[in-house]
Amino acid sequence: MGGYAAHKKSVDMLNGLLVACNYTLFNRTQFIDNKNIPVGKPVVFIANHQSTYDIPPLIYFLRRFHGKFISKIELMTANIPSISFNLKHGGAANIDRKDPKQSIAEILKLANNMKTNNWSAFIFPEGTRTKTGKMKTFSVGGIATLLKKNPEALVVPIAINGSYKMVEWGMFPLRPFTHMSWEVLDPIDTTGLNAEEIVKKAEDMIRAKVKEENL
Repeated sequence: MGGYAAHKKSVDMLNGLLVACNYTLFNRTQFIDNKNIPVGKPVVFIANHQSTYDIPPLIYFLRRFHGKFISKIELMTANIPSISFNLKHGGAANIDRKDPKQSIAEILKLANNMKTNNWSAFIFPEGTRTKTGKMKTFSVGGIATLLKKNPEALVVPIAINGSYKMVEWGMFPLRPFTHMSWEVLDPIDTTGLNAEEIVKKAEDMIRAKVKEENL
């Protein structure tokens, strides 16, 4: 009932509440948006990955871009309240990393939906989240597939800092008094660049913003 618009509105509201919950632990969530990114065309948002808590601010603060995640299929099938339902019905690409054929098909489906609906995509090209804040090398595969189908898409890096600290004791108890930040950087000029060069540039831009001191 209500279709896509109602589903999206409920997801946006839920993730806004999840962001607000950070303050119950006296944590600081700082989201530095970039209003220079035009709405109404596909965007590939590339971010480093520090914890599960990276996700709600991306969904909420960038909700105007209709962003969909490339996610491992286990999260869709785990029956996690609200999260699994959204991954199944909200347009995400749910990939089985043990099945390359299935993974490519899911990413292609998302790429086609981006083109048809002017959706955007969030991707964490490190593959898995870091437990220490230290970044891993970015993988090209999924991004290359998205850009092949959407060569006109903007590529926008996002630097995430500090969210790994909130879960350094595990999922419970969460660490209080943590400063976490998300910074949406300027779009990459992709003129004359292949996918590998685009991803390398995004990785370099994010590394320049991620605080890895004392790691």
